[in-house]
Amino acid sequence: MRSDMDRFIDSMFGGRTGFPSLFGAAGAKLSAMSPSIDVRENGNEIVIEAELPGMEEKDVQLTFRDGVISIRGEKKSEREEKKDDFHLTERSYGSFERSFRLPDTVEVDKATASFDKGVLKVVLPKSAEAISREKKIPIGKG
Repeated sequence: MRSDMDRFIDSMFGGRTGFPSLFGAAGAKLSAMSPSIDVRENGNEIVIEAELPGMEEKDVQLTFRDGVISIRGEKKSEREEKKDDFHLTERSYGSFERSFRLPDTVEVDKATASFDKGVLKVVLPKSAEAISREKKIPIGKG
């Protein structure tokens, strides 16, 4: 009963990538190709972190154009298993692209990116002008 309810909810709202679990294994593979991404902003910078397990730096491309930063990648995996009476080979290939519009206050020329243990980290510093323009507004009682 629970799995039926889970399938129903997934079919209504989709999974992480919008592909319902009713697609079975194909949906799971599509979901695996859309990496989890965190975007944080503090007073000085915007930080984007993408989880790309099993990928290497050479498989990832980071570009900026017309105010949009894009992360592209291609993942290839192969599994082979041989036992006495059978031989199994599985291959999967897939690509993804995630894009984010950046505010004009980001100094893209000073951006840095690093790739460590399957995590891409992009640090986008804000301009000094943007940092100084930010003001806190006091909140009082009604």
